[in-house]
Amino acid sequence: MNFENIKLGVAPINWTNDDMPELGGENTFEQCVSEMALAGFTGCEVGNKFPRDTNVLKKALELRGLQICNQWNSYELTTKTFAENRENFTKLLDFLEIMGAKVIGGGETGNSCQGQMNVPVFEGKGMLNTREDWDNFTYGLDELGKIARDRGMKLAFHHHMGTCVQTVEETDRLLNETNPDYVFLNYDCGHFHFAGEDPVAALNKYIGRTAHIHLKDVRPNVLQRVHDERLSFLTAVKNGVFTVPGDPEGCIDFPSLFGIIKESDYAGWIVLEAEQDPAKANPLEYAIIARNFFRGLTGI
Repeated sequence: MNFENIKLGVAPINWTNDDMPELGGENTFEQCVSEMALAGFTGCEVGNKFPRDTNVLKKALELRGLQICNQWNSYELTTKTFAENRENFTKLLDFLEIMGAKVIGGGETGNSCQGQMNVPVFEGKGMLNTREDWDNFTYGLDELGKIARDRGMKLAFHHHMGTCVQTVEETDRLLNETNPDYVFLNYDCGHFHFAGEDPVAALNKYIGRTAHIHLKDVRPNVLQRVHDERLSFLTAVKNGVFTVPGDPEGCIDFPSLFGIIKESDYAGWIVLEAEQDPAKANPLEYAIIARNFFRGLTGI
């Protein structure tokens, strides 16, 4: 196949950061979505400045030729009851359904260090230590994934630095112990590389179970500082560990990733999601760099 079943989207985290509101605090919702469209993207994920009134949001997006493709959901299956998780999950499904999205993303934040500024990311990650921990976790994901499927949507779980699903080994176990009809993967090459994994091998392994794709690059010199200085995930982001595909400072083999996608049956969104400090990396400039890079590799 070619790329006729692929759409290109972008995440608002390039303009405003949900975990660190001081990053991009000066950037408005209107600026964010206008620059997404100006850069040439047709879809986006949802950020903290997006209006929750669906009529207001739909109008703003339609004016710019954008649509919602996904939103992060903070699963807290390790720290809250299933009933609480189901209530939050269902509320987000209600919103995404109205907005026309077919995917609900997110990762397990309940026992994660990803949002803690002073915890070294390679030392404080969330863990599932026992068989019971894993059983409770995968049971909850299956139940939520079934709710999503019954409403015509897919739960795409995001492996993420600082969480209990960070490595390929943990991702294998997650996918092996959940129902493939209910739980899919939100693949992220940047997080796999950050975790010390081969993102090309990971995509080749998981493309058949992938329902959503995030693409970002990694600056190796900053990643080395994360190890050497025992930095937290958020500090790493502030220092520029991530950048966009097409930035010569990055190191990920994107031609190989797009080659795997091209030869697969994947149909859905590829989303630029490279959180940086907007004061150091102009969001529009970097979005255009990535969009042009994507066009060169895909023709779309």
